[in-house]
Amino acid sequence: MIRATYINHMGDDLTVVNAARVSFGKKVEALGYTGADGGTMRPILHDRDIKLINYLAKHKHMSPFGHCFVSFHVKAPIFVARQLVKHKFLRWNEISRRYVDNIPEFYRADQWRGRSVDAKQGSEGVTYPDPDIISFYNHTALRSYNELLENGVCPEQARMVLPQSTMTEWYWSGSLDAFSDMCNLRLKDDTQGETRRIAHQISQGMLDLFPNSWQALLTSRPVSVPITEYGKIREMTDDERQRGKEKSIANGRR
Repeated sequence: MIRATYINHMGDDLTVVNAARVSFGKKVEALGYTGADGGTMRPILHDRDIKLINYLAKHKHMSPFGHCFVSFHVKAPIFVARQLVKHKFLRWNEISRRYVDNIPEFYRADQWRGRSVDAKQGSEGVTYPDPDIISFYNHTALRSYNELLENGVCPEQARMVLPQSTMTEWYWSGSLDAFSDMCNLRLKDDTQGETRRIAHQISQGMLDLFPNSWQALLTSRPVSVPITEYGKIREMTDDERQRGKEKSIANGRR
């Protein structure tokens, strides 16, 4: 039920490189492109340009990354959305129950976490509450909401009886550096599991769109995804880059 769906994007790894090189009045071209057959076309960069991207990220020269822009459509419960909306450099447009009064959808957790002994952490371990408790409150909230609407109460007030588990959805857009700030925070081990799930989905999308820039910017990795999986993606990218070099050399001989 919790998901982040890619909508569109602007720019690529080459955009970052040329945004940085324009300071010296220079512009470079890609060795080639990969990702045909309906996939995202990604530039194959020279080694020197990959090193430049890594240098920019390492030394926090973030402005070149701001020229790449991505949009996602995210669906999550309200208690998750209210955590993620705090990232102020990302643009946010959310469905409004001032205007929408369709039947609410409620989030049901796959697993319940226990309360942390350390007050600094939100949860730890696993617990098993009575499932009827959640069902009862969701049913009661939905009945109250519908009764208020049937009695002529406006949706913007009737919504006050809906629980935090009510699903909401929003368009979330921003630059490459803004999303990296969010993911580097939300992918940490001590963050809320539901927000980490969204950050993971966005991170995977970014890795496909901006393989070199995203690996340079991403300093946190989700617990659920081993580093070897990121390494596997990296190896694929290197292989694609090598094939692009060979193709470029072959084209030059013609």
